Amino acid sequence: MSDAITIHGSCHCGDITFQAEADPARVVICHCTDCQKMSGGPYRSIVQVKEDAFRLLSGEAKPYFKVGDSGNRRELSFCANCGSHLYATSVVEDVPKGQRMLGIRTGLLDEVAQLAPRSQVWCQSRVPWADDISSLPGTARQP
Repeated sequence: MSDAITIHGSCHCGDITFQAEADPARVVICHCTDCQKMSGGPYRSIVQVKEDAFRLLSGEAKPYFKVGDSGNRRELSFCANCGSHLYATSVVEDVPKGQRMLGIRTGLLDEVAQLAPRSQVWCQSRVPWADDISSLPGTARQP
């Protein structure tokens, strides 16, 4: 991970803070229906980091377990206070702790502008209108 950067993140309420070493080449957009429902949007952007490169600085993440669209068991961790979804990973019984990859939600990160997605996954679930929104009118802030 020669191009690694240190990322810093927090949940919406600030109870949970963390940092990690991340490779900007490991940023993807996920279009799976789980990411759509969990984010409340048409997709979610994540950066994959090794579990042993992640450090929780404050707070405690609450895990939620489910079977993903892939059929694999998934651990999704979030803030129990504000509900911010922090990351998803494999269930520890399926992949030994320390060898798991965490899919950290880039919207939580101070460095989100530096983490442009490099690929997309689960494109079969992609919402077609989300392909190009650059032509939509926009304002700097909500009026």
